[in-house]
Amino acid sequence: QVQLVESGGGTVQAGGSLRLSCTASRRTFSSYAMGWFRQAPDKEREFVAQISWNGGNIYYGDFVKGRFAISRDNAKSTVYLQMNNLKPEDTAVYYCAATTKGGDFYYPNAYEYDYWGQGTQVTVSL
Repeated sequence: QVQLVESGGGTVQAGGSLRLSCTASRRTFSSYAMGWFRQAPDKEREFVAQISWNGGNIYYGDFVKGRFAISRDNAKSTVYLQMNNLKPEDTAVYYCAATTKGGDFYYPNAYEYDYWGQGTQVTVSL
């Protein structure tokens, strides 16, 4: 079992930035691809970004358009999501997730992930 704990959410004005962190409870974190998803009220969970176990492959949801950056520090068992130029439509609960699926493939679907954090709220005001 892997426990994931997100932090860094909050309220920010449009155009501002936030950095989310997600720390894993196990050292095997370094072998997992990690993803960030978000879910706004009355909407489905949406893929935000994914990073492979060694950071070599990175994928983003279409809406990101260069505003967000995912990274990881395996020595700290932590994955980050730097979010810049935030918009009100970015308001959602953001979740990090880990997948035990092997290979450096693209995993944009929530059902492909085995472990989830509790989520952190991001609110972007006008």
